[in-house]
Amino acid sequence: MNQNYIIPDAWCIIEEGFEKDRVMQSESLFSLGNGAMGQRTTFEEKYSGKTFQGSYIGGVYYPDKTKVGWWKNGYPEYFAKVLNAPSWVGINVTANGEALDLNTASVRDFKRVLNMKEGVYVRSFVATLPNGLELKVEATRFLSMQYDEVGVIRYEVTPLNTDAEINFESYLDSSIENHDTNWEEKFWNTLEVQHATNKGFIVAETKKTAFRVCTFMENQLEVGGQKIALKEAKQEETYVGLVYNAKVGKGQTARFEKFAGYVTSFNHPKEKLIEETEQLLLKIKDLGFDKLLRKQKEAWAEIWKMADITIEGDVKAQQAIRFNIFQLNQTYSGKDPRLNIGPKGFTGEKYGGSTYWDTEAYCLPFYMATKNAEVARNLLKYRYDQLGKAIENAEKLGFKNGAALYPMVTMNGEECHNEWEITFEEIHRNGAIAFAIYNYVRYTGDFSYVPEMGLEVLIGIARFWHQRATYSAEKEKFVILGVTGPNEYENNINNNFYTNYIAAWCIKYAKECLDKVAEQDAKRYAEILEKTKLSAEEVSKWMGVAENMYYPYSQKYNVYLQQDGFLDKELITVAELDKKERPINQHWSWDRILRSPYIKQADTLQGFYFFEDQFTKEELQRHFDFYEPFTVHESSLSPCVHSILAASLGRMEQAYTFYLRTSRLDLDDYNKEVHEGLHITSMAGTWMSIVEGFGGLRMRDGKLHFTPQIPNQWEGYSFKVNFRGQILQVSVTKKQVKLSLEGTSLSVNINGKDVTVENGKEVEVNL
Repeated sequence: MNQNYIIPDAWCIIEEGFEKDRVMQSESLFSLGNGAMGQRTTFEEKYSGKTFQGSYIGGVYYPDKTKVGWWKNGYPEYFAKVLNAPSWVGINVTANGEALDLNTASVRDFKRVLNMKEGVYVRSFVATLPNGLELKVEATRFLSMQYDEVGVIRYEVTPLNTDAEINFESYLDSSIENHDTNWEEKFWNTLEVQHATNKGFIVAETKKTAFRVCTFMENQLEVGGQKIALKEAKQEETYVGLVYNAKVGKGQTARFEKFAGYVTSFNHPKEKLIEETEQLLLKIKDLGFDKLLRKQKEAWAEIWKMADITIEGDVKAQQAIRFNIFQLNQTYSGKDPRLNIGPKGFTGEKYGGSTYWDTEAYCLPFYMATKNAEVARNLLKYRYDQLGKAIENAEKLGFKNGAALYPMVTMNGEECHNEWEITFEEIHRNGAIAFAIYNYVRYTGDFSYVPEMGLEVLIGIARFWHQRATYSAEKEKFVILGVTGPNEYENNINNNFYTNYIAAWCIKYAKECLDKVAEQDAKRYAEILEKTKLSAEEVSKWMGVAENMYYPYSQKYNVYLQQDGFLDKELITVAELDKKERPINQHWSWDRILRSPYIKQADTLQGFYFFEDQFTKEELQRHFDFYEPFTVHESSLSPCVHSILAASLGRMEQAYTFYLRTSRLDLDDYNKEVHEGLHITSMAGTWMSIVEGFGGLRMRDGKLHFTPQIPNQWEGYSFKVNFRGQILQVSVTKKQVKLSLEGTSLSVNINGKDVTVENGKEVEVNL
């Protein structure tokens, strides 16, 4: 099967020609979302071939009971997962008594276009049915960015070779199952099914979590400018279908419009969902398809005005970066601090749609720079609101005194990951939560977040690291035993450099913030000390750990070791591996992987990425040259960090290779798994690869610093960053950098030289 079938285009994702074996891939690639809900783009009409129906609602989840062969103390009871919600996209079509089904029809002129500039998906084709009838179909769909409870479909059918009697059965269906259920359990109870003229409603409630959802639709059929009345309604226990029948002349078009979506108890009173839906439908129907479409285009134009990255001279790279930016904006809008960013977003069920450390480590910079401080603050507030649960998670593992361990995987703050080497050992995730607070403050200049919320989080995290460290009499240092670092191809190891380093850093940063709050707001400082029962003696003990932490080091190679015993491995580089054995996670036993030197993603180098200013360029070069040759990049989060570090070292060819890998990971299906959904959180890494990698963006001393470079394959590129309320545009060519500003005045540093940019005046700096 051809993996690279997406046609290069600057603004669109385009597929031409119908291939049954790539239907599920395309359902992922053409996915739609608006921050509140999303869906895989399954066909509206019946399809009897292989398909993965998936519609998801932000914040609606189910605690699926953990399935393990044996139980260990501290194991979570369930794996929370985003639910496959009742489906509203279905419009079954029959013509002259024959069902339209692309699995049984002869199909030509098939084309899908996802217009990323406008947020609109269009699918068109000509199908010859088994009865010989030829139908031309064009379906347009979008999920409204302005009215985020609403999706819209316009489905047009034209008989080409004869007159036809065409039936449309538009339906809602709540008999939906998750593809990833542990126990083949259905997660929804259907409470109510209703219909009225042209309208249908299904109220369903999740088991256990009791989220209530009204799935709704309102339909309209026109032929030749005449509206066609509803013929009949079909109502069952979990289904409501509204049937329309029309005689359509050869060459004439029947236009079916469907306004549908979800109204949920997440935002409305449970008892009034149908009533609230009726009010929403009045507003939507009054606007109609064309006005809603215009508003959709306006909403996306506003997003792109700030978020777009332009690339000259490389259309595949241009398409890729816009695809990544588009999907990030479809997944998270920043409006609601109860929501977060799952690794698959709304495009599939792998990873449960839950929140990982990906958000803090990879996504926060994108949203800070392309949205505003409030959106970034909402991501941090999400973790503050779950601090109580993080303390409970730590207590389950034996920690005390308000120590907080944030979960590896969560929906509501409780840990719901059930692999011991991750649940108990991949504790470095705590460091990413603290680093995100630091990253937010240094970028936005908004220290007010720290006394308001952040300091309590930092205290809980510092307490955890203090208790998790062990004093080694042998080493006369503090050590951290039994961990899994970012490299998940090594479990239960001791003294992972990245974990030890970020643990010590977290403690020092917590102390720094305590001192600053004490100095700036004595009243709030006293309140926090009282609330957390924190004493100067306890802080002194923390600092004893931070200042006397052990870091494994090799004098032979002059590098920090990824962990104790790393040099005991047989150090065969990735280049020496048989390509037939790649990826190793699909060809090797886990035992063999654990004994190998191979690194799944940046581990020691993750520390050099976060804390670049604490190491010299020579140290970075030594560590990059030592560890990258052992890195198999079998995590979607790996290429972006290596691209940024390679660019920092001036190795632009290598940086560009990594950039291509991260930017077209899904479009070219590098991992042969795109049918399961997209890699949403790693898409933020693609943005970072350009802005932090090629553009060289860094924050130092409250000022933006840039060291711009350009790949040989490009003629130029540009991006914008929202820095403390001022919009800076950076445009790079092979010869110069141009800076322009929407704001008042901004001093930035280009290649070590300070430059002042005034509003509306372009500044040019030769490279």
